[in-house]
Amino acid sequence: MKREKLRLCGKLFWKFLKIGAFTFGGGYAMIPLIRREIALHEHWLDEGEILDILAVSESTPGPIAVNTATFVGYRVAGKLGAAVSTFGVVLPSFVIIYLLSFVLRQFQELEAVRYAFWGVRVAVVSLVASALVTMVRQCPRNWPSYLLAGAAFLLVALAGANTILVLLGCALAGLAATRWQVGGMGK
Repeated sequence: MKREKLRLCGKLFWKFLKIGAFTFGGGYAMIPLIRREIALHEHWLDEGEILDILAVSESTPGPIAVNTATFVGYRVAGKLGAAVSTFGVVLPSFVIIYLLSFVLRQFQELEAVRYAFWGVRVAVVSLVASALVTMVRQCPRNWPSYLLAGAAFLLVALAGANTILVLLGCALAGLAATRWQVGGMGK
């Protein structure tokens, strides 16, 4: 039984190593490969189980590819399966970034490389701004929400406050406001 589990963990590692190495475009681009390799080729899980794992992976903190690999590995071969699947999916990215760090260090003074990083920074700012706009659209449209968001921004961006403490404070303020509104409605 132990030998079979080790063989299964080896297959899990290689499947997720291949998925991590040959999928470009982020975690969502990996989903079809995970479905094909795990459900269709190996029949370790059925497609319904894969969808359930994806739903949980999307709703838990962390990258969806890592979460999915961990949950699939756990369902197929327990804790060891979770560990080897996660390691397999992360290893290619880690190696690529590690090697690129040496190359970039050698060429960081080149003008073309500096301009490329400037362009990447601009792209990151635009992605963050896009996420901000999306969140603002989903935020309740009332003055307390806007004041709380503004206060949080000022505390973090200008006063250098601890982000986690500001998040916890905002959560408590939201709970208090909701409780006050519900309590006020009941009177």
